[in-house]
Amino acid sequence: MAVRFLFARTLCLALVLGAAGIAPAMAQVDPPAPPGTQKKIPEAPAKLPKVDRTKNLDFLFGALKAAPDEASAKHVEARIWAIWIHTPSDTAALLMSRAKTAVDAQKIDVAIKLLDSVIKLRPDYIEAWNRRATLYYMQNDYGRSLADIQQVLAREPRHFGALAGLGMIMQEVGDEKRALEAYRKALAVNPHLDKIPDQVKSLTEKVEGRDI
Repeated sequence: MAVRFLFARTLCLALVLGAAGIAPAMAQVDPPAPPGTQKKIPEAPAKLPKVDRTKNLDFLFGALKAAPDEASAKHVEARIWAIWIHTPSDTAALLMSRAKTAVDAQKIDVAIKLLDSVIKLRPDYIEAWNRRATLYYMQNDYGRSLADIQQVLAREPRHFGALAGLGMIMQEVGDEKRALEAYRKALAVNPHLDKIPDQVKSLTEKVEGRDI
């Protein structure tokens, strides 16, 4: 049980925080590759061209499903995260930056208060909900985490980070059927998620039984 709990927490942090660039060092699951051999994941661009956000996301999600290899998928995924993270509000962006600093310093309560302010200022900004959901998860406050995940998915049903986080919480509370459903939805959106296929395989055997 302890091993599964640690794995779930680590994977959730890596999925929900890692792609957004605020995961702590403990979220690294695999050991680093030898110097000179590690592939660098492409960083999301600082600014995106002024195009229709919905159409841009639709195109990128299509490209994500069709990506021929891991490197191509990571490029597309970085673009999607860039759109989710971007906010036209300078105040919201500043508060998000301060929340990241607080997380890096392991001041989770401070980070949550800062995200509270972002959500009050910009309730339509899904990344504030998503990051707060993850911080509540870190505090074992599953009720509040689930409530924030619902806010994310109500605004962006394709948010694979939130879907993966939902699966993690369902697994923690013992609802393996709903965990499997959430993981499958996450993979349907982003087939290139790390570790999730293994979870789907394991849970499928438990929930639906082995094929004869």
